[in-house]
Amino acid sequence: MSTLKPSSALAALEPASVWAHFATLCAIPRPSKGEARLREHLKDWAQARGLSTSVDAVGNLMVRKPASAGRESVPGVVLQSHLDMVCQNNADTPHDFLRDPIAPVVQGGWVIAEGTTLGADNGIGVALTLAVLEDSTLVHGPIEALFTVDEEAGMGGARGLAGDALQGRLLLNLDTEEWGQFYLGCAGGVDVDVQRSGQPHELAEGFVALRIEVRGLRGGHSGVNIHEGRGNAIKLLVRVLRRLERQWDVRLSTLQGGSARNALAREAFATLTVPLQAASALGEVLAGLQTEFRQELAGVDDGVTVSYAPCTLERVMAASDQSLWLATLHAAPHGVKRMSVQLPGVVETSNNLGMVDLSPTSATCNFMVRSLVDSAGLELANEITSLFALSAVAAVQSGHYPGWRPNPDSPLLALCQSVYRASFGSESTTQVIHAGLECGIIGGKYPGLDMVSFGPTIRGPHAPGESVQVQSVEHCWHLLKAILAAIA
Repeated sequence: MSTLKPSSALAALEPASVWAHFATLCAIPRPSKGEARLREHLKDWAQARGLSTSVDAVGNLMVRKPASAGRESVPGVVLQSHLDMVCQNNADTPHDFLRDPIAPVVQGGWVIAEGTTLGADNGIGVALTLAVLEDSTLVHGPIEALFTVDEEAGMGGARGLAGDALQGRLLLNLDTEEWGQFYLGCAGGVDVDVQRSGQPHELAEGFVALRIEVRGLRGGHSGVNIHEGRGNAIKLLVRVLRRLERQWDVRLSTLQGGSARNALAREAFATLTVPLQAASALGEVLAGLQTEFRQELAGVDDGVTVSYAPCTLERVMAASDQSLWLATLHAAPHGVKRMSVQLPGVVETSNNLGMVDLSPTSATCNFMVRSLVDSAGLELANEITSLFALSAVAAVQSGHYPGWRPNPDSPLLALCQSVYRASFGSESTTQVIHAGLECGIIGGKYPGLDMVSFGPTIRGPHAPGESVQVQSVEHCWHLLKAILAAIA
């Protein structure tokens, strides 16, 4: 299907067409806001097959496939997925997400990227749609394939979608991650970004410079894994620094942690100075903290490590800046705020402290708030803003997007459930997801659009080691074909 060299690791998997398309997605870098090369490749590919294409003002790609003969009058279906992926790699796995291909391997029935994210979120959804577009044997009505951009960095593609771009009245979103479940609702979200300049100070005599690292955490998707109690490396490192402040005259230079707003921070690093007489005792203190963290995170993040090594520094933060940032980050919320009463077992409102970057001259951090109840999410964002206002630091809210309100009486859902039952001889389940889907934004632009989301089983999205179950991809392919035939 492509002039690109496919991944040999995927060549033997079924369904072959789906995995061939996914191999192409692995070969072409596609970070958020960097999807242009992939979009142009897919556009050329579709046009070479006689399919009409268009690219809108924000970069979304639309591909239209005419209905099978005699099915021109049946309801049109929109197949919707996003082109971009979350780019995460372990510190010991060098990877340039703007240039390097993803290297998938097959292990025990799963496709996995060992040191980086895989991009199965949402590359499998894209690959399933491409397989539909090229398969001439399928029976279906009119199909619109909507490939959005910038989903992972703020839903930019869905936000910019015009209100007259879609003709279909049924939408299948292929961006959820638990096979056997149909999703009919999701949380909305809002970002809180904090920024402040600083005044650097020169190093003092009688101090030694060190780098402290918190690593070994699992990370994960802030909308999928937030309720599991996984550690946040930023919060843990701030605890380390606050503990050291109580014992010695610690002067912080830098603190960096996290690399995506919607991913749980797996690693965090700080550079600082401590008095010479403290250096010999530091190892014992950090070892004690590592034990403390492992006890608190037992069964969840048993591999957390706290380590240190000598380093070189030129300047440190002003004492007032250090005090402000460490106290505020220590107090800042992270994790589940409230569980849903109406939907038992589902998170209603949460917050992820996703990224921090402090230096002697400037400092930034980001919080991503999610909620099934828009007013509750905005209120939590206001609380974070108020926390920073106590220190006269401006926090800016942006990128609010609405949730997708569940419709349990959806005719499309009923059809999907019936097809699933007939195809697999068992019942599916329905779910509302705390992660954000583009359905909420798209539904706001197209009132009355009937929407359902499903996908294969994906583990560890938004974290290195992300994997997708091979058998569930095959199941998704058979289900998607059967749903399109049933609609037709």
